[in-house]
Amino acid sequence: MTDLTLRTAVPDDAPALAAFAERVFRDTFGPHNRPEDMDAYCATAYAVDHVRHELTDRAYHTLLAVAGGAFAGYAQLRTAPPPPCVVGPAPLELKRLYVDHRWHGGGVARALIDRAIAIAEQRGACTLYLSVWRHNQRAIAFYAKHGFVAVGTSEFTLGTDVQIDPVMVRPLAAGPARPSPSAADAHG
Repeated sequence: MTDLTLRTAVPDDAPALAAFAERVFRDTFGPHNRPEDMDAYCATAYAVDHVRHELTDRAYHTLLAVAGGAFAGYAQLRTAPPPPCVVGPAPLELKRLYVDHRWHGGGVARALIDRAIAIAEQRGACTLYLSVWRHNQRAIAFYAKHGFVAVGTSEFTLGTDVQIDPVMVRPLAAGPARPSPSAADAHG
């Protein structure tokens, strides 16, 4: 894929990103969930004003993958309190990583995860965590291939359906300066 470009989303991207994100979310999860739950979730999560707020909120960093002049995927990092099962230092959430089905297998997801990891490290994170739908074996395998391991679960509410999803973490190489381990830490 020669024309793939990764760039940080800006507030003017909100209408196009909201439409793209909702379409990809519905394509991924719609066949497996009740339509009324999908509608309720999407009405809030992908409303243009909500997406614009995320693009202006310093707690978020949204990365777009653009190919052929159109969105091929996106990733979103978020600073937020982690679920209790995430115990690593300086955690940062990989809140979303979606690729349009037309680009599956084309390297878009790999480019997004690699850049998201680099951005997380630049932001001082030492631990990257995410929640993934328990029935999305393709995504779980992708994250495991990129160094994430399951550490517990968290709730995700889709409309009125409370789902329990795996939480996965990956330690990061960079981050804020860390003190040297003590002798006790070094020997277990």
